[in-house]
Amino acid sequence: MKNIEIDLEEPIFTISAAAKILNISIPTMRMYEREGLFIPFKKSTHQRLYSKADIERIACIRQSINEFKISINGIKSIYSLIPCWSILKCSREKREECEAFKCHGKPCWSCFHESAADKKLECRNCEVYRK
Repeated sequence: MKNIEIDLEEPIFTISAAAKILNISIPTMRMYEREGLFIPFKKSTHQRLYSKADIERIACIRQSINEFKISINGIKSIYSLIPCWSILKCSREKREECEAFKCHGKPCWSCFHESAADKKLECRNCEVYRK
């Protein structure tokens, strides 16, 4: 069989396939999503799809929880330290109005914020989330 190249960011795996690859349950995947640890791609039918990058991210989350004993709140706190306003080069005025800037203890993509909307960004495609 020919080697098939799959783009790292291409959402092609269903939630059941991703859960099987990661050896976790579908409810665990949904819980991680609810907690704001990752953002799955959603089709217009609301079906969740996952890319290889999503699977790698979730595997890293699992390793942090299982091997390093970091709690979900701990992971959210670490993500909250990412200075999105600096990466996106938001002005001081925008920062003072921005919910993500004021939001503590969770990642910017878990907070409604207009800075991303002003720049026409979807959090899943934002460099803050992707890196």
